Amino acid sequence: MFNLVKPYPSPLISNRGIDIDFPMLAGCLALLGLGLVMITSASSEVAAAQSGTPLYHMFRHLIYLAIGLGVAGVMMMVPIASWQRLGPWLLLSAFALLLAVLVPGLGREVNGSMRWIGFGAFNVQPSEIAKVFVVMFLSGYLIRRQHEVRESWMGFLKPLIVLLPMAFLLLMEPDFGATVVMMGAAGAMLFLGGVGLFRFLLLVAGAVLAVVLLVYAQPYRMARLVTFTDPWADQFGSGYQLTQALIAFGRGGWFGVGLGNSVQKQFYLPEAHTDFVFSVLAEELGVVGSLCTVALFVFVCIRGMYIGLWAERAKQYFSAYVAYGLSFLWIGQFLINIGVNVGLLPTKGLTLPFLSYGGSSLVICCACLGLLLRIEWESRTHLGSEEVEFQESDFAEEAYHGR
Repeated sequence: MFNLVKPYPSPLISNRGIDIDFPMLAGCLALLGLGLVMITSASSEVAAAQSGTPLYHMFRHLIYLAIGLGVAGVMMMVPIASWQRLGPWLLLSAFALLLAVLVPGLGREVNGSMRWIGFGAFNVQPSEIAKVFVVMFLSGYLIRRQHEVRESWMGFLKPLIVLLPMAFLLLMEPDFGATVVMMGAAGAMLFLGGVGLFRFLLLVAGAVLAVVLLVYAQPYRMARLVTFTDPWADQFGSGYQLTQALIAFGRGGWFGVGLGNSVQKQFYLPEAHTDFVFSVLAEELGVVGSLCTVALFVFVCIRGMYIGLWAERAKQYFSAYVAYGLSFLWIGQFLINIGVNVGLLPTKGLTLPFLSYGGSSLVICCACLGLLLRIEWESRTHLGSEEVEFQESDFAEEAYHGR
């Protein structure tokens, strides 16, 4: 891995100094800072009861944050072409990780789901890594088989033959939310790759049918769906989480009850600092704070899509597909988590990117940020374009073209 890292030239080290897409970096850092504040607030009561110190989860989150920013820095120094060459190996690694989590003794069960591999006091969630590796592999496939994807059924079906076993492994954990996000991002990438509208609509119809069958196949999923339609019918049973989240939104009003003054985080709302951190944010910061947070997410996701567009205009098509895929992963998780918090979707255990407590999710989000910053820099400097090959000496006199 270390021989893939080329410190110079890179967005962090160049003759212009640090050369990073500042709007994207600022938006993500704002979300990370807000996440740290909200996790400190939302977890204080639970942490004090479980560990004796109200700042326990904050300290752990700071460790994850430091690791994540370090990983982002490393990702900015790895040329995107290196990831393109490693695409098939990354896919195999994703399968290996998802298989390992199901092996007794390796996998660690939390709240009835086997989604983590334990390393002492820390857990690693392979599904977070697998989603990014799938984006890498599929981006390379869309480049290698572009004509086949657009013109033939086999070009359309081949990636699905690879992805369906991975979706099955995710459902074995079970991790229904990650499955939906991964397959949704893959479908969107295939559409952008030029899959015909008829074949794409068949894919959408098949995906909807699969979701319906999966819901009916497991009683707990069906119970969640029924509860989601009327959570107040069983507000102290299956509808408890959602009703407590809705109470948090109701208490928040326009401007919130004030930072740190949430009542719902005091053992009323389960998973207040992970899956339902947005509900605590809405209670403490109100509608105004919630909308500002949503606006930040919208900005970051749109900026990610624009980075893909800029790479496509620079004829760096692999980078473009990677940027689109990573943006779709963020969009999917954002929509599902917010939808669950406000009662528009059935309850799912899916974190909110950059904000929720969780080491794997936070580190992978930072890694994706590093990848996007690298893609933006390469597209702006034309490093890696089909028609341009640069040497390090070429960067001595390069002109700056900001966006």
